Amino acid sequence: MDYQPIDEQLLDVVSQTFKALSDPTRIKILHLLFHKECSVNEIAERLEMHQSTISHQLKYLKQLRLVKNRREKTTYYYSPDDYHVMNVLEQTIEHTKHTK
Repeated sequence: MDYQPIDEQLLDVVSQTFKALSDPTRIKILHLLFHKECSVNEIAERLEMHQSTISHQLKYLKQLRLVKNRREKTTYYYSPDDYHVMNVLEQTIEHTKHTK
């Protein structure tokens, strides 16, 4: 396979994705959503964090298309939008467990 340089736009998106995965709060949210679709309130309760913090992080993750939402009446439920990234995250978590 020949080496193909990464174009600048793709490089920027990859960098933003790793930046998103570098934040402990976002890792917690993504890890939870990998296992279960949740509302903002449910995420806040399970992670023992403020709803406003969760909402802010979900907005950031949604902009990067790492999470998506669906509406049911007045409640939004969040789930992963990109299982490639979620699998990288889960594999990294498992790798880290084995290196301890």
